[in-house]
Amino acid sequence: MSSFSIQLTNGCLASDIEQEDKNAFQALQHSGAIEEKEQENGTKLWKLHSLYRAGRLYVGKDGKGYVESEFKEQRDLLIEPDHMDNAKHGDSVVVKRIIARRGRASAKVIQVISKAHLFTIAYTHRDEQGNFNILNIRTGEPTHAVMEGMDLKAFKIGTVFKVDIDDDNVLEVFGHLGDAKVDEKISLALFHREDAFPTECVTEALDVEQTVTKKEHPHREDLTHLDFCTIDPVTAKDFDDAIYFDMEKHTLYVAIADVSHYVPYFTPIDKEAKKRGFTTYLPHKSFPMLPRELSENICSLKPKVDRLAFVAKIELDTMTLKPKKETFFEAIIHSKHRFNYDDIDKIISNNGIDATGKVKEILTYLLPLYGITKKLRQERLMHGFDFRSEETKLSIDADHLLKATQIETGTPSHSLIEECMLLANQASAKRFTGEGEKEAIGIFRIHEPPQLARIEQLLTELAAIGLYVESYDDSPSLIRAIQNEAEKMDLASEVDAMVIKSLRQANYAAHNVGHFGLGFEYYSHFTSPIRRYADLILHRLIKTQLREDKEEAGYLLRNIEPLCDRVSELEREATKSEWDFRDRKFTRWAEQHLGELFEAEVIEAGESAKAVLLGNVKGVTVNLHGDNVMLFDKIKVKISEVNIPQAIIMTEFVEKLSKEEVDLV
Repeated sequence: MSSFSIQLTNGCLASDIEQEDKNAFQALQHSGAIEEKEQENGTKLWKLHSLYRAGRLYVGKDGKGYVESEFKEQRDLLIEPDHMDNAKHGDSVVVKRIIARRGRASAKVIQVISKAHLFTIAYTHRDEQGNFNILNIRTGEPTHAVMEGMDLKAFKIGTVFKVDIDDDNVLEVFGHLGDAKVDEKISLALFHREDAFPTECVTEALDVEQTVTKKEHPHREDLTHLDFCTIDPVTAKDFDDAIYFDMEKHTLYVAIADVSHYVPYFTPIDKEAKKRGFTTYLPHKSFPMLPRELSENICSLKPKVDRLAFVAKIELDTMTLKPKKETFFEAIIHSKHRFNYDDIDKIISNNGIDATGKVKEILTYLLPLYGITKKLRQERLMHGFDFRSEETKLSIDADHLLKATQIETGTPSHSLIEECMLLANQASAKRFTGEGEKEAIGIFRIHEPPQLARIEQLLTELAAIGLYVESYDDSPSLIRAIQNEAEKMDLASEVDAMVIKSLRQANYAAHNVGHFGLGFEYYSHFTSPIRRYADLILHRLIKTQLREDKEEAGYLLRNIEPLCDRVSELEREATKSEWDFRDRKFTRWAEQHLGELFEAEVIEAGESAKAVLLGNVKGVTVNLHGDNVMLFDKIKVKISEVNIPQAIIMTEFVEKLSKEEVDLV
């Protein structure tokens, strides 16, 4: 459901409604679909009348739709084609139950409260017979587009448009498919990602203070004397987190950019951040959640300047390394040095023998802290999992064409900072739940255990390659057994990819169910408020606890479920946009290599076979035509066809590689 649908179902105050939903809310009031009901605590909330339901509309090929039930005691509601009221597949709607023939639970749409798509991306095309078409870039199917005072046939074939979904009017001309720079606009628009900020957001950001003055923040704890440092990628421009470890007290300080101080509720920046939800990262550029005037300046924990921070202070037991005491407070810090991952990896490998000055002083706690985090990781992996994931990093040239790829894996520096962040994330989640309080409300990062049916399917797929697990007690022990067998077969990363596909997606939730993949009972996201809106909300929630602000806490918790739904969906959209852009770059690279032969490894067998190319360019996944291939076969393929608009690469199976050839790959 959309966040507004959840508000209508659970109940909300009129003042809780987002600006973009106010007209729909008022229309529902006028129609009598919602009513004001008094709660046990005396609060009056607006909720849907019992005859009405809010949800997402699904439309089948036969034209019939349905709105799924949200509770076990409800049935899905059938929506006949003549009861759609112009609603389209994926729209969030309010429906009213009606009596249907044969007692089928049915309803009719009374209002579309949010559209699944406001526009389509289309392009001009001419088929082999010379017929002119406008095609949907997502599906390749014919669509419609018009432009006042302009015949679209006058545009060069391959011109890309943004088209209003209701009236088919061209809203914007993106460019031409022959120009690789158009990919950025396509990938962002397909998944509702934004580039430029509204003028009022930039103006507001420029009005924010550019420096931190201690005397203006007397209530904050002054930690500027502590040797905090940051550890980030070499290309990072914004620094969310800084760390310091007190050796004597065995206490870790995780200082996080205090975004909530600079981004008040309901301001233009807050509304835009809530709309974006996440920063989107493409190889050549990031598209931030916050204006760069904030994210790369006053909010960023830059070295050698005072910055406001929200700090998690975690005292560790010297023997068990378990947290003994965890506190949160607002502070001012002064990061003494900025490290990148390569710096720390080098320092760890040579034990910092070349270090001098302030870096040498920092290493007196950083190197022992690395030893502690290694032990923390070992302990964590007794309950969670280490999936050997590889990330393909793309480099593109000035023409936006693929220049090179690089496989990135976790290194000691990544592990050091990751374990520190995991401690802070767990500590923040514990504030909203305790032993026997699973139903407490907050904002949690959850990962539910896998479904039995998916596990059974995984075991069937693994059996096809000769990987069997004889006995296991539960899902965690099964996954570890699978990983052990895969290690013996030298298929660790390949099988890990299959296991990950069989698991549920992690997401945000108002109720805690734990995090299966990490093996944590409590987990949330506290450490990246510059690039994740969920973290910003968590900061605000914790601050209501510290200030004992029940009114603000009530507002946040009353709306936390729709917010979790919203940010979970926005996270998926951001990821899809990044993947779409990557696939478009791979497809353009493949176009330059049509007809060429490549070694590949089969990653999906059957009717929808896929393979990943092996060679200098990493991570290129292709569709495979050809029979008689099995999962993880090493084969030779020929690039036979590319589809630039849909970013699809087709290959023909040529031959299997012999054992000798495989060893040379």
